[in-house]
Amino acid sequence: MTPEQVLAEFRDANALLDGHFVLSSGLHSGVFLQKMAIFSDPVRTARLCKALAAKITERFGPVDIVVSPAIGGIVPGYETARHLGARAIFVERDPGGPFTLRRGFSIPAGMRAVIVEDIVTTGLSARECLASLGDEAGEIVGAACLIDRSGGRGEIGLPLVTLVTLDIPAYPADALPPELAALPAVKPGSRVSPKP
Repeated sequence: MTPEQVLAEFRDANALLDGHFVLSSGLHSGVFLQKMAIFSDPVRTARLCKALAAKITERFGPVDIVVSPAIGGIVPGYETARHLGARAIFVERDPGGPFTLRRGFSIPAGMRAVIVEDIVTTGLSARECLASLGDEAGEIVGAACLIDRSGGRGEIGLPLVTLVTLDIPAYPADALPPELAALPAVKPGSRVSPKP
């Protein structure tokens, strides 16, 4: 699947939005990728995650476990794992705390795991996911996402495979360009972030 085909999937699902958005990172942007418009369509999700699974295999070889950060990473993590023939697990937050593996999930010795995210902006969720896996006996070989909107600047701490890399500007609340500041801010993401 080419980057153009991936972006066409987002456009066709009305998942590539223009306006003034507060991202999960707390940064502001004129573009929002509404991945839940993608993930509500199982056929579209399967196409994208099958392509991501192929790129993961090409870069990292066989993978036994896909681990994703909740909530946004669960659907693409599960669907990508299905195409890899791997197990799908996720990390979640204890109320007010860091990500942790719960529900009996683990990455046993000898297992190769990859972190699968939906969209990378700063890499924070993937970094926090990776940090939560430090005591696991298995090997975390890399990370993957559908779209990296950081232009390749998102720091994860692992090699990152992506279907598309875009350079979509994001700004702190106190450094908005005038055209963005003129629009009302909307926060469509799931993670609680600082107020706009």
